[in-house]
Amino acid sequence: MLRIAICDDEEKQLDQVASLLNTYLQSRPGLNGQVEMFQSGVSLLDRAEEAEGFDLYVLDILMPELSGIDTGRRLRALGQGGEIIYLTSSNDFAADSYDVRAFFYLLKPVKEGKFFQVLDGAVEKLNRQRNNAVVVTTADGPRRVLLDSIRYVERVGRCMRYYCTNGTVDSQTIRGSFREMAALLLADRRFYLCGASFVLNFQHVTGVNGQMALLDNGQAVSLPRTAATEFKKAWGNYWLTEIDKLDNH
Repeated sequence: MLRIAICDDEEKQLDQVASLLNTYLQSRPGLNGQVEMFQSGVSLLDRAEEAEGFDLYVLDILMPELSGIDTGRRLRALGQGGEIIYLTSSNDFAADSYDVRAFFYLLKPVKEGKFFQVLDGAVEKLNRQRNNAVVVTTADGPRRVLLDSIRYVERVGRCMRYYCTNGTVDSQTIRGSFREMAALLLADRRFYLCGASFVLNFQHVTGVNGQMALLDNGQAVSLPRTAATEFKKAWGNYWLTEIDKLDNH
């Protein structure tokens, strides 16, 4: 079941997007979906927290009280995954949309063909993410951890501790080096090795201040002194690539 939230302060726009989404779901046999509509970011956030998030958010950017960008930031701070598609009347929001890891932004009025193409891409990405995980051997047995949920991993004693959006996971005693044990993570371009025993997920980093990496839950983690400069450069390059992807869509 694909759970979709639409948020737009204008009722007419809200109904139009809902109609397009329902047409899309009907045109994709085998894809079951449920659409919920909201006219403010506040009401969406309340529902997202209560329902433990949605798979897909279609958000207007220009809304009173809480903009679509601010709504997206708060969703990420709550630890909510899900893909975000922004609808906007301006083409000036690329930098803001990458800040909340948006999948896409579309100019209004939304055209059915383009919208359906973007939705197909978002659904494909969601399906990949649901299967994109590492299996961590813990004291209670194997545990599957989604890569998307991992903020950072560090060596704690003889184990690896995974700091995730839904809590922490400790591995059993590791037999090889930290780098060897983190190889599956480091094969994904989102993850970066800082020093000998610390891996950060760029997607959960909102900024770098000196030797501190600022995370999307408000936390700040200390970077090894020798790694801070290179990390900041790599983090910037990662997001520049992400902006280019949005600009080229």
